[in-house]
Amino acid sequence: MERVERLVSIGLCSSDDASKYVAELKRMAEDEVDERRVKVQSRIFRALSDPTRLKILRLLSLREMCVCELMVSLDATQPTISYHLKILGEADLIKHRRRGKWTFYSLANPNILNMLNGVQKSLQ
Repeated sequence: MERVERLVSIGLCSSDDASKYVAELKRMAEDEVDERRVKVQSRIFRALSDPTRLKILRLLSLREMCVCELMVSLDATQPTISYHLKILGEADLIKHRRRGKWTFYSLANPNILNMLNGVQKSLQ
């Protein structure tokens, strides 16, 4: 009921319409906001929010690499690179394959860079 009173107090709608309006807004949110999709998108944007992870994605767009190659390229420690790879992996932005004692990383989908470039262009 507090939401209804707030809508009335800010003059958004009359007290008669407020309950109906709140119900309509809730219905819209349920229909248009897929909670699972929002969580996936949030995980992806979190992964993309760090400059080091963006650099890793750009390097992996050139070819697959192991952690030691990424360490040298980015002048970073193994724990730092592993942490960033974990976040990128949780967002399904990279994949890995094992060969003996080595793990090689690559982009899960090469179109990710097209998307990043498209976002940058659309915001300029």
